[in-house]
Amino acid sequence: MPRSVTQSLAMVNPLPAPPRESRASADTAEGGASGRAPAAAASGGAAFSPLYRQIKDLLLQSLERGEWKPGEAIPSELELAARFQVSQGTVRKAIDELAADNVLLRRQGKGTFVATHHEAKVRYRFLRLAPDEGGEPAPAESRILECRRVRAPQDVARSLEIRPGDSAVLIRRLLSFGGVPTVLDEIWLPGVLFRGLTQERLMRNQGPLYAFFETGFGVSMIRADEKLRAVPAAADVAEILQVATGAPLMQVDRVSYTYGERPVEVRRGLYRTDRHHYRTRVN
Repeated sequence: MPRSVTQSLAMVNPLPAPPRESRASADTAEGGASGRAPAAAASGGAAFSPLYRQIKDLLLQSLERGEWKPGEAIPSELELAARFQVSQGTVRKAIDELAADNVLLRRQGKGTFVATHHEAKVRYRFLRLAPDEGGEPAPAESRILECRRVRAPQDVARSLEIRPGDSAVLIRRLLSFGGVPTVLDEIWLPGVLFRGLTQERLMRNQGPLYAFFETGFGVSMIRADEKLRAVPAAADVAEILQVATGAPLMQVDRVSYTYGERPVEVRRGLYRTDRHHYRTRVN
């Protein structure tokens, strides 16, 4: 399983005092000579990050605390500029980065909203599988094979930043496209965040799994790290995916994070690639 970035599971501190921005610092924050907030005092402290990055961090803290829920509008740029005592341009740059990260969504003429996995633009952004003939994949048919509460093995616990033996939820799921079994997922979740998750509840869910986690348990997956490798199909996996034992599969190991860089999911997917390929974009 992939190793996660080491972060504390503790909640962030209450919202700190907003950074003050003079007219001169506003100019530099929005593309002046340095593009940075005033340097740290000459006492030897580290230099501040760019001011818009500080605003971005404050917005993320508000999102983590649930001040604005998935699908809800956030205050306007003018309101946020007044709240944080910075220029509107600084706020806009912070929001631009959060929109590029798919944490926020801009809607022309309506405002800026917290991204939700119920939104079409965000719903399948973690599923990078595309059909070889082009276009978007057909709607996925999801079948839950297993869901049970177990003790987290050491490698999973390390990635989820919990203790080995702590409660975890194990889900096995099969995704099919056009009736063809294509992806076998093994998903591990921290038990403390997913109390009450059962196979029956999962089977009643008709939408994307991440949207279900969002509305049912208040856990938003906002980014993921992945590792890919080629592996031969074991006999039990081959039977489920309807391929020959030893057939080449793509293994995708993922750790998904919520706000505050908290790992909240470890997933291993085994993909058939005889009709699909893994698609990504590098800028």
